[in-house]
Amino acid sequence: MNGTTTREALVAGARSLGLGVYALAASIVLFTLSVVSISLVLAGVGFFTTPTVLTAVRKYAGRRRQLAAAWSDVLIPSPYRPFPKDVRGGITGRVERTTLLIKDKATWRDLRWLLVDMTAGFTVLIVSASLFLYGVMGFVLAAGLWRAFRHDPYWFAFIPVDSQLTGILAALLGAALLVAGHRWSATLLKAHFTLTRSMIAPDHEQEQALRIARLTESRHDAVDTSAAELRRIERDLHDGAQARLVAVGMDLGTIEALIEKNPAKAKELIGKTRQSSAEALTELRDLVRGIHPPVLAERGLGDAVKALALRLPVPTEVAVDLPGRADAPVESAAYFAVSETLTNVVKHAEANRVWVDVSYGEGMLRVAVTDDGKGGARTGGGTGLSGLERRLGTFDGILAVSSPSGGPTMVTMEIPCELS
Repeated sequence: MNGTTTREALVAGARSLGLGVYALAASIVLFTLSVVSISLVLAGVGFFTTPTVLTAVRKYAGRRRQLAAAWSDVLIPSPYRPFPKDVRGGITGRVERTTLLIKDKATWRDLRWLLVDMTAGFTVLIVSASLFLYGVMGFVLAAGLWRAFRHDPYWFAFIPVDSQLTGILAALLGAALLVAGHRWSATLLKAHFTLTRSMIAPDHEQEQALRIARLTESRHDAVDTSAAELRRIERDLHDGAQARLVAVGMDLGTIEALIEKNPAKAKELIGKTRQSSAEALTELRDLVRGIHPPVLAERGLGDAVKALALRLPVPTEVAVDLPGRADAPVESAAYFAVSETLTNVVKHAEANRVWVDVSYGEGMLRVAVTDDGKGGARTGGGTGLSGLERRLGTFDGILAVSSPSGGPTMVTMEIPCELS
């Protein structure tokens, strides 16, 4: 066996069945509407329908990306270029949007994928589900259903079932199919998502264009973030440690004046000064920890995330599988990405438990944060996850979010890097 539990295999089979039925219907409908709408562009009608239809196709593909990440750990980058900010509204805006969508290579890759999704993709899903369904059918035939076919054999695969003996043979074949389902259902589901990735993930040219756009945007974000961080550090130093150190200096001057005239008062001030200096030192340590936690520098990302989890009010399990250490900037970016994600969980998810998985493979540092909260997390619209996505983009990293209403929520981050 490949380590898949019976529950995982059954869940994979059920997911394959549900997704297969949904994919067949949705792909046929969306492909038909897309072709008709684009064909009507020459008649003018398509300018009103095409943006809506193709946006629906992109949302459908986006949902498949989420399922791929959540169900099979297959990350599929989005290839879509954002609309320019100066696209107008009204009829002119519809014409501009239609033109941009039709010129975008990603649109035609999506349409090609819809054809594959309703054929090869559907076939892979149904095979995954049928291993269980057809396997159970063999036992049902052996249990007595064969009697309904005594005069007209029922062909169970290559076995003509019309007697108890052939029913037993059907049960043996059914058992073999169930074993195959246990062994291969999750693999077939992952194969479906891998096929999807090969169809709708950006090609090399798109990757380069998106990478340039993302790095340009993330560079501006990094500059803005650095400036904001410097202002925060300056403010914290001015309002915190600096003010306390000034007070310590003033107290020392007072102590110097009182040391001979009023030793008791001077001794009292010495105690307060010692306390003020200790508080200033604590604030400086907290400030330094916020810039770059010592545990991250000394012990690496895994232990730093574990230390972070210990301070959370929600029970958190951390699993780390790192054969080495990444460069300091990458570790820092991953650490603060996890920190922000966990902060969002505590603030918004209403979760009872959190799981953090940190691993490395195929040149990627991968972090998955999962919670059992209420779900509904989304990127876009200026949310914290959007800012996190932009910051990861500085390192050419990607972020995927799966968060159906009612939960669970899974935030997956990948950063390309090499480990020492």
